Amino acid sequence: MSSTRPFYLSILIVCASLLAYGYFLQFHEGLAPCPLCIFQRFAYVACGAVSLLGLLHGPQALGRRVYSGLIALASAIGAGIAAWQVRLQHLPPERVPECGPGLSYMLDTFPLAKALKLAFSGSGECAEVDWTFLKLSIAEWSLLCFVCLAIAGSVHCLRKETRR
Repeated sequence: MSSTRPFYLSILIVCASLLAYGYFLQFHEGLAPCPLCIFQRFAYVACGAVSLLGLLHGPQALGRRVYSGLIALASAIGAGIAAWQVRLQHLPPERVPECGPGLSYMLDTFPLAKALKLAFSGSGECAEVDWTFLKLSIAEWSLLCFVCLAIAGSVHCLRKETRR
């Protein structure tokens, strides 16, 4: 087994577990994801897909840097989305944007650029905190997970290759 495969397997397991728990909360607990939550899921899927490719390929040197860099990049994007949602959740009630249309409606109705702009402007539903664990919301946990994934990807990308 390549020395890179355990890393990619662990990232894949983490991403799959986080996505599975998100779907559990959605379908079993009835917590509908807001548009920003859905974009965070896309970032987890991207991290998981890149890690699956890395797991199957088992790259060395340059390939390791590419796959790990892509994981770090997707995680950083996800962290940015989660941070934006955390910001919305901590706004004073009078500054929270009004609830807007759902993501599927926006994507069906508006051009992609406008739909993305509307989704990222946030809505009242993105600012709601329906679930907490250890006093942290889903968005705050997601931000923490993305930061950890970005650090792991960056460290794996930048580490020196050891000769055996």
